[in-house]
Amino acid sequence: MRRARKDGIRVPSPARLARGWKRTAAICLAGMALACTSIAANPLLSQPAPVAAKADNGPKGRETGLKVPRFVSLRSREARMRVGPSLDYGIAWIYRVPGLPLEITAEYGNWRQVRDSDGVSGWMHRALLSSNRTAIVGPWLSAHVPLRDGPSSSARKLASLTPRVRVAISDCDGSWCKVDVTGHDLDGFIRQSALWGVYPNETIK
Repeated sequence: MRRARKDGIRVPSPARLARGWKRTAAICLAGMALACTSIAANPLLSQPAPVAAKADNGPKGRETGLKVPRFVSLRSREARMRVGPSLDYGIAWIYRVPGLPLEITAEYGNWRQVRDSDGVSGWMHRALLSSNRTAIVGPWLSAHVPLRDGPSSSARKLASLTPRVRVAISDCDGSWCKVDVTGHDLDGFIRQSALWGVYPNETIK
């Protein structure tokens, strides 16, 4: 069973907490050792690698015709992730950080299957999501990432950003992104490869 994030980004629903240990025990007794390892794993240690950008002629969403996968951000101050694309399905997680980047991986009616930076996946109503592009400094990184005053490794360093710092994306040229650091009067450039919320080589204007 995944543990609740201490920073309040994602917390389990009460029903999930009550059912969690029984479900995990049942899975273990069924011999699904691999699944048990995944459920018990710390999300920070199971961070997926950045996904390569999809070509414009790649897969399209069945409802919008927009490419899938694609990145969006969380619009709501409290968003429920469900285990299926309907209000009839149970709540798996509750997210409480507007502006958090999420990746849409499928569409069904008014519902979008989304994945967060820890690899946690579920369904959210489209009204909870925004097309505004945001990102976080890569959780897989072990060192601080420099924010510079220009799109160059030789540009002056303005600040050092720790992993999981959230930023709003202004534009990206495929190598560098111009960003605004969330909650701070600070903007600059950061290497695109150091961000989760934008694909490698993707351009954003």
